[in-house]
Amino acid sequence: MMYFLSKLSWYFGPLRVFEYSTFRGLAAALTAFAISFLFGKRIIRKLISLKFGQPVRTREEVNQLYETHGRKKGTPTMGGVLIIGSVVASAILWARPTNPSVWLALFTIVYLGILGFMDDYIKVTRKNSKGISGRVKLIAQFVLAVAVVLLFVYGPANAMFKKQFFVPFLKRPLVENMGWMAFVFYGLVIVGCSNAVNLTDGLDGLAAGCTVTVAGAFAILAFASSNIRVAEYLQIPFFPGSGELTVLCSALVGAGLGFLWFNAHPAQVFMGDTGSLAIGGFLAIIAICCKQELLLTLIGGVFVMEALSVIIQVTSFKLTGKRVFAMSPLHHHFELLGWKETTVVVRFWILSIIFAVLGLATLKLR
Repeated sequence: MMYFLSKLSWYFGPLRVFEYSTFRGLAAALTAFAISFLFGKRIIRKLISLKFGQPVRTREEVNQLYETHGRKKGTPTMGGVLIIGSVVASAILWARPTNPSVWLALFTIVYLGILGFMDDYIKVTRKNSKGISGRVKLIAQFVLAVAVVLLFVYGPANAMFKKQFFVPFLKRPLVENMGWMAFVFYGLVIVGCSNAVNLTDGLDGLAAGCTVTVAGAFAILAFASSNIRVAEYLQIPFFPGSGELTVLCSALVGAGLGFLWFNAHPAQVFMGDTGSLAIGGFLAIIAICCKQELLLTLIGGVFVMEALSVIIQVTSFKLTGKRVFAMSPLHHHFELLGWKETTVVVRFWILSIIFAVLGLATLKLR
């Protein structure tokens, strides 16, 4: 919306600043933070009044961790609506509305937000930690993935570019045309990232802090891939439409920081599946539009670690009857080793920053 002020620069030169995605990205971050910060208390009070408190698994399910996490019972959940609302409002205000990628990302975050909200609602009304079945959740996510691929690949222009498969460190695409495999690949990216962030959301501030780091890194990647000179210099895929994704990523950074104000230990609110599923899908769409899907696994290394720990734990137990970790996801393993919750969170934040720096460093290794 504010982008159109740049059209008036003919009459007032300084308005040209609204044309630049970097300026609007900074404005989007500040706007999203302000919305999240100013409305945070109201949302928390509303969630408390509706009795949307976080259910906690029984002592038998979590054993040693019950003493630590049992006191969190009743903390309002579904706080993800604050993040989603801040991102959407900020994006509508600052992003270029004629860009299809903007609406693709916003559609994804709202769709998965609704799915997560339904999951959280079932949990709080039934007062247990089991919401929508995993099978139904996966089906809903793959339906979204199919819709996104159809809109992305067969949307306006550059269909061939969108079917290319890029690998970090290589200047040219490894596969020129993925064909129908694009549906499988993009689907796995969306579903995998969405669930990985969901698994990471288990400690106060953990998922929110890592989200800020990953979104910040992709704000830089989106800008680089939208600027032909920068893209040519770094030898990365050039996608003109990705510049507006800088605005969206910046909005997520601001919203994440605003939410973290209330979600830091001891948390006043949890994002719930409402926020975690939506954030994961949103980041996946950003990576797909920038053609940096594999780099997402490095930049989002903490999310990958958490997801892999669950996969390894389940696979090992089914095949051998033995557990590799004391408990999964990985953050609970370290808790059972004696690390305090805040120690786990801060150290995972540090790892997230390192992964983001390593991911950005690969831009020069081509």
